[in-house]
Amino acid sequence: MSRIRAKDERTRINRSFGWLAVLGVALVIAGVVGLVYTGLATLTSMLLFGWLLLIGGVVGLGHAVQARGTGFFWLGVVVAALNIAAGVVILVRPDAAAVSLTLFAALLFLTGGVFRIVGSLVVRGPQFGWTLVQGAFGLLLGILVLNSWPSDSRYVLATFFSLALLFDGLGLVATGFGGRNVVGMVTEAERADRGRSLGGDAYYAGRSDAERNVSEGERTGPEDGRRGAGGDVPPQ
Repeated sequence: MSRIRAKDERTRINRSFGWLAVLGVALVIAGVVGLVYTGLATLTSMLLFGWLLLIGGVVGLGHAVQARGTGFFWLGVVVAALNIAAGVVILVRPDAAAVSLTLFAALLFLTGGVFRIVGSLVVRGPQFGWTLVQGAFGLLLGILVLNSWPSDSRYVLATFFSLALLFDGLGLVATGFGGRNVVGMVTEAERADRGRSLGGDAYYAGRSDAERNVSEGERTGPEDGRRGAGGDVPPQ
């Protein structure tokens, strides 16, 4: 019964890793398509972002109404109203939203790069070099985005979004196939152990009583073997 349960559990885990790999392949395809059609990817990402803000604002407003009479009510109403307003603006003007978000991303890269560089120079911890490289890369990326803003705004967000999808998909594919390989290795090891156990039991069951007594005598000594085979050892 326990073997059947363990087999069902391994099958379920194997199937879960398979679906994870399928999701990773879908994300990789979406990332490649986004890199090829950057304009369409920017428009799609803006519309998706707008709908997420709008739906989140409506849900948040419903929670705020349910929590009326508490201190959370007005804060929830304000946050929900801001989300709804931002979602509507993005859905109505996705091109302007892309320009604004590109500027925000460039400023985020700049500030993050400066803080990493300053922090690495001040602290000088064990990850000094890596943190310094990250800060320099973020600073350079922010300068490049600002240099091409706002003319290339429709391409910048699509490139970032598509690269994120691509690398996330590759990570999921690697995790899915790696997990399936691990499950297969565990299954093969259990089958080998079970085969050795069954082979040893069959070999021991097929031997005669005399052979077993001789083996026991070899393990326990001559006197114990004779005692196990025919009784007490006669005195000498």
